[in-house]
Amino acid sequence: MRLAVVSPFVDRRHGTERALAELLERLARNYQCEIHLYSQGVADLSLDPSPAKFSPNISGIFWHRVPALPGPQLFQFLFWFYVNRLCRLADRLFHRGSFDLVLSPGINCGDAQVIFVHALFHRLREVLQQETGRVPERVSLVRRLHRRAYYGLLTRFEKSIYSNREVRLVAVSPRTAESIAKYFHRMDVAVIPNGVDTSQFSPAARLAQRSEARARRRIRPDEFVLLLIGNDWANKGLPAILEALSRLSDIPLKLLIVGTDVQEPFQEMAKRLNVLGQCLWEPATQDILEVYAAADLYVSPSREDSFGMPVAEAMACGLPAITSVFAGVASLLHDNVDGFIFQDPLDFRSLAELIRKLFEEPELRNRVGQAATKAAQEWTWDRNADSIWQVLKKKIKTRP
Repeated sequence: MRLAVVSPFVDRRHGTERALAELLERLARNYQCEIHLYSQGVADLSLDPSPAKFSPNISGIFWHRVPALPGPQLFQFLFWFYVNRLCRLADRLFHRGSFDLVLSPGINCGDAQVIFVHALFHRLREVLQQETGRVPERVSLVRRLHRRAYYGLLTRFEKSIYSNREVRLVAVSPRTAESIAKYFHRMDVAVIPNGVDTSQFSPAARLAQRSEARARRRIRPDEFVLLLIGNDWANKGLPAILEALSRLSDIPLKLLIVGTDVQEPFQEMAKRLNVLGQCLWEPATQDILEVYAAADLYVSPSREDSFGMPVAEAMACGLPAITSVFAGVASLLHDNVDGFIFQDPLDFRSLAELIRKLFEEPELRNRVGQAATKAAQEWTWDRNADSIWQVLKKKIKTRP
């Protein structure tokens, strides 16, 4: 099967892109797919040398670099949306590059036949409209207007693309499928949860790196480390975590925040709450296991998250994890058994009480962590890839 896969970038430092990398490797290796990846940047993915021409019976992953445009995100996206299609058109005209299917994680092009829905901007825009007075945001008016215009554009694209019943939609969680039904009246969505690499993420692997990971950050043995990973910190629940932290001044806590976002407003909030000295800020890294190794508890009371891969990876590592009902991964958890699920992600008082309880009761942490590891072992990338492979085969048989 020859597939065109359209994604701005692929790596293992971000959730959606990591899921795509895991899938592509398995489609090429296990199902002998010939994958032509149209992307502006690729990292942490084994690529094959590009063939001189499109040939049958070749399996592997071949990268076609798509030009990028510097500037505001809105203009970058519009440039990407149309130029990646021009690149594929040129390959079809000059190199006989026809494809059995075009795949996309999200709304990266208007001609995808199978789309993996990892985030819905209809829902994210609603969250953005609700955040007035709740998020520590001291950004310029221009930046706020740009973000609203960007979300507005993406929601229009979502409505046009996701309402097209010729497009096969695959949701990463039942929650995402429910949102698609709500916004686009699509009841035919396949639900295929993300996986987790339990050969990489395990309690033994985490503990083997624990001493070095904590020493590198100058974390004392008695300090209890909370971890948050993500690129939209307001959405991931960082304000609530900072508020909770301020109510636990009698506990030796550290908060490790990993990802990319505008730090200043959150640092100002942490300073106002007198917890800035307890916060460690780090960029996303390929060696994500080393980050889990430094932690004692994963905390992300998300306001909206289609899945929440760090929760699954933390669980595989044996860490107890706190999430919310607004994260897709919550549908796979059992509250107070293999994880903790908040009904109200803004309830920082209850969050502080739970953090205190977990700090004071190591046996509870161990019990939930062990149950979490057992649950995560069922969420394999091989299972994910096999389910998607069945969707692809069926789509080819039913396409016009």
